[in-house]
Amino acid sequence: MVVPDSSLTPHPRSWLVKPVPREAEALAQDTGLPLLAATLLAQRGVTAEKARDFLVPRLGSLGDPFDLPEMRPLVQRLLRAVDERQQVLLYGDYDVDGVTSLSIIHLTLRAYGLQTHLYLPHRLEEGYGLSLDGLQRAFEKHGKPDLVLALDCGTTSLTETAWLRAEGVDCAIVDHHELSPAGRPDCVALVNPQLGSDHHYFCTAGLCFKVAHALMKARRAENFDLKSTLDLVALGTVADLVPLVAENRLLVRRGLEALAQTPRLGLRALKQIAGVDGLVQTHHVGFRLGPRLNAAGRLDTAFTSLSLLLTEDEDEAGAFAEQLELHNRERQAVEQRVFQEALSQLGNLEEAAAQPAVVLGSRDWHPGVIGIVASRISRLLHRPAILIAIDESGMGKGSGRSIPGFSLVAAIEQCRAYLERGGGHAMAAGVSVMEDQIPAFRQAFLDAAQRAFEDGLQPPALELDADVGFRDLTPEFLNHYRLLEPFGQRNPEPLFLVRGVQPRLPGQIMREKHLRLQLVQGGVMHGARWFHAPLDQMPPAPWDIALRIQRNFWRGEERWQFTIEDARPSVAD
Repeated sequence: MVVPDSSLTPHPRSWLVKPVPREAEALAQDTGLPLLAATLLAQRGVTAEKARDFLVPRLGSLGDPFDLPEMRPLVQRLLRAVDERQQVLLYGDYDVDGVTSLSIIHLTLRAYGLQTHLYLPHRLEEGYGLSLDGLQRAFEKHGKPDLVLALDCGTTSLTETAWLRAEGVDCAIVDHHELSPAGRPDCVALVNPQLGSDHHYFCTAGLCFKVAHALMKARRAENFDLKSTLDLVALGTVADLVPLVAENRLLVRRGLEALAQTPRLGLRALKQIAGVDGLVQTHHVGFRLGPRLNAAGRLDTAFTSLSLLLTEDEDEAGAFAEQLELHNRERQAVEQRVFQEALSQLGNLEEAAAQPAVVLGSRDWHPGVIGIVASRISRLLHRPAILIAIDESGMGKGSGRSIPGFSLVAAIEQCRAYLERGGGHAMAAGVSVMEDQIPAFRQAFLDAAQRAFEDGLQPPALELDADVGFRDLTPEFLNHYRLLEPFGQRNPEPLFLVRGVQPRLPGQIMREKHLRLQLVQGGVMHGARWFHAPLDQMPPAPWDIALRIQRNFWRGEERWQFTIEDARPSVAD
């Protein structure tokens, strides 16, 4: 669990405890769950009828993959390529979702006897998604294909798909990004949930699993187990921060189990270098494995990450993992420099937080890290934030992150007159803007945010799921609590309020900024850790604490770890 440095927070957060749903007691009676576990389920909208499927999801409950838009013409085109031994180019994106998607489709088509060519664009030279430069370079490297299959990109590439059509090359797309206002790309199939009203929770790795499932339903491949791709699906889904609901939750639950025992040499080497052993949870992907897989594509090319996922050589696996570790350390250093420079541009944080949004830019910023820094700025100020890296020609590449309730895509549409390109998701989006247009774009974006927040935007509140005591956290509750996993988007990790806790200070300081200590309440003692603890401004005891409970393994034994999210002087009810 990574927590922003509390010393940078421009205003204190209020604490709000969610009410206990009226359905919780009845749900506890119907299911036999402890009331606290039933409360957490009811808060997630889970009824007694759905409780079993939520707590113990089964792969047999997966829906028909042909329910997805345009899946049938895609499967027909891929099987034609298999039958005619055509040349197929898989063109992807350089993030974790992109490289896992390429890996899933490559391994699936290989099971049908079709060897594909793989291509990932260079972030600095070719940019995101399908580009004419990227396609031409891929054709020079691999030859002109019969079919280009774009994965995790292509939905808005109308110019590029028209060029492919003119070149006599078929194009199919598997993607989850929103469509361009100019319409649908010219392709033989566009498997994208945005064309329909359902399945909007999938990232491309999940969609590629559905493509593989559809292929297997149409024509079974010998010696291929669809479940063997679940570790890759879990990596892409968790790293892409899509909602862990419906089939996503099932695929990630089973995928994390597969990831713990993965036979992939590259992933085993990466887990070792990242310190991930035994049980694998979403935070291991989000904060250890995912950043390392992303690091290569942020600073150079993601082909190292793709090679790591596909290698069958143990020495190569170790070398790729070490290379990604070096890339990640370099990425961290670059990110920290850009973050500090962004803070300098912001100036007074209270004044910055009074603005409806943030738009910052610099010629000294690396475009590979501005999305991460935009996310840190957005969390820090509780405002939508866009950071723009400007190249030598004056072209700015921007990456934005938002807050709940504010759609970046909708706001960008209102600023289209000042942009070269722009699109993405409600919570994360990208723009291309010329340097001389940035001031006008900034004002237009702030105006759009002001209109969206016309009723005023409240300071961020710390929402707590339940008011508990240490005595409530029984082995019986914890046995049911583990079934709420995996935690992530739309199934957030619960945050508990525990009142009147006595800390045993000074505790043990770790890495000069974290704290490990003992907590006592009502005669019950638990160890806890507090990341980025305010070591020089500790609140007076006793404390009310906001607490997370996390499961891990140590030397083969399951243990429960308490993590303090925040603490304040204890207050009366």
